[in-house]
Amino acid sequence: MLDTFSAPGRFWRGNLHAHSSQSDGLLAPDDVCTRYRLAGYDFISVTDHFLPAYGYPLTDTRPYRAKGFTTLLGAEMHAPRTSRDEQWHLLAIGLPEGFPATGPAETGIELARRCKEAGAFVAIAHPHWYQLRLEDALTIDAAHAVEVYNHTGAINCDRGDGLVMYDALLSEGRRLSAIAVDDGHWMTPDFFGGWVMVKAEADGPEQLLEALKAGRFYASQGPEIHDVRLTGDTLEISCSPAETVILVGPVSMNSREHGRGLRHASFSVEKYRGAWCRAVVVDATGKRAWSNPLWLE
Repeated sequence: MLDTFSAPGRFWRGNLHAHSSQSDGLLAPDDVCTRYRLAGYDFISVTDHFLPAYGYPLTDTRPYRAKGFTTLLGAEMHAPRTSRDEQWHLLAIGLPEGFPATGPAETGIELARRCKEAGAFVAIAHPHWYQLRLEDALTIDAAHAVEVYNHTGAINCDRGDGLVMYDALLSEGRRLSAIAVDDGHWMTPDFFGGWVMVKAEADGPEQLLEALKAGRFYASQGPEIHDVRLTGDTLEISCSPAETVILVGPVSMNSREHGRGLRHASFSVEKYRGAWCRAVVVDATGKRAWSNPLWLE
């Protein structure tokens, strides 16, 4: 959490989960990229479904990069099979061109490891949407992050929240980051609802990918987290105008400050020592921003 705000550089806004006509999305890849660029995003990853039905696409968005806008090659990866007899849904951002197709006997665990070994940032996608069980999620030892908000899941089936799974994994000792995404298919208003703000010195694909792997970002639906600092047992959070700032930890541990137009909150972290905590900023419309966790040894 703290490295995000102390690192050199600036914040870059990006969406890490989107679909195009290369799989089950409505729009062509160039149209998807153009719409995000015009909406003020700094980068996007078009993550089409890496499935035989679509020819295992690793959608090449490099031609749509422009000054002030870049793309990361990625895909939504699938393999058999969770304990609910569902195929796995995993995001892999930063895959190399020509990444080999999923093997016929390859498991989700093996696929996640292969993606990470190839240099990708790996995330567990929309766990609430397909009711992923904790015991299954714990088997994915190559993940960097969990989708804590999936906009299409929220819009289309009221299952956009991955925070229950995320906190359970943190409490099991998994040091994972939190991402918010659109997962847009452009058939409903499932776009521009969740993103990451990545701290890097430049907006090149390599710099953004390195910052993602290092956890130098926060997730948001709109609010901004400007700074987080720890001095002794006091954690100070600066943000855009908020209604509530919450510090969440294991089980029932939480603290909150409330006030219209709140721009600063201060918390004692003494009770979180030996565990973890994460910050949540809630604005007047109910939109949220989520920090990555702070581990207090």
